[in-house]
Amino acid sequence: MNILVTGGNGFIGTNLCIVLLKQGHKVTSLDLNDSIFTHKNLRTILGDVETFTTTESYDQIYHLACPASPPRYQLNPIKTLTTNFNGTLNMLNIANKSNSRLLFTSTSEIYGDPLISPQTEDYKGNVNTQGPRACYDEGKRVAETLCYDHSRMYGTNTCIARLFNTYGPYMDIDDGRVVSNFINQCIDGEPLIIYGGTQTRSFCYVDDTVDGIIKLMNSNLHETINIGNPTCEITIEEFAYVIKHLMKSNVVVKHGPKQEDDPMQRKPDIAKAIRMLNWKPITSLDDGLIKTINYFGSI
Repeated sequence: MNILVTGGNGFIGTNLCIVLLKQGHKVTSLDLNDSIFTHKNLRTILGDVETFTTTESYDQIYHLACPASPPRYQLNPIKTLTTNFNGTLNMLNIANKSNSRLLFTSTSEIYGDPLISPQTEDYKGNVNTQGPRACYDEGKRVAETLCYDHSRMYGTNTCIARLFNTYGPYMDIDDGRVVSNFINQCIDGEPLIIYGGTQTRSFCYVDDTVDGIIKLMNSNLHETINIGNPTCEITIEEFAYVIKHLMKSNVVVKHGPKQEDDPMQRKPDIAKAIRMLNWKPITSLDDGLIKTINYFGSI
């Protein structure tokens, strides 16, 4: 197949492109940054999803483009919002014109600071629309609405994957998220800084996330599916000590204040993914972290 991946040179996008190329597809990656690898069937287009135009037809469009770490998306919140709205609308128009199936990668962030756990796909969320994280949370929420309304109005073939915290090789070492922060701090012999600590996250290894995304794309579903690992829910403080142990590090742990609007609990309900996609994550937290640590140590 001829496949377009927006944000294809980012963390999840790179891992997704690698798998798609191994499956024998022709892949075009649209990104603001260049690819870190080459392949005979990979073409990289440096460009913005808001202004991208093409006369080419694609069988599938994986729409991943948007910074995902809070430090990155908060640098320019207006751009984060327009990337999600204008960029998604542009890609939906392209998908409709070329009769492509479009998969939009949404996020567990749309649940905000959830009042229920685990979070099911029909949970409406508890989001602060005026906070520092709102540009990402609300941007993804309106992009989901665009997908549904574009499908209702024009018959565009869409589906939505709500991704929970994902980690693994090809993470940006400076993206400011907790996995990369803790590993880098151990490598550099610096204190592990925990902001808050009692809040939980459910970490899903990137191979499992990519497998879920591809299964959803290749299904006949036109709805929203959680993709995450409910068996790996852990507090941030516990997570810091897991990384310390795996890296055999003696660095000290220090605490800082909880960041504004940082959700207290995040755990996916993946019953729909199990039932409709025959998908569930298979990588344990320790195994995934060891692979990730080894990647960070090699770059």
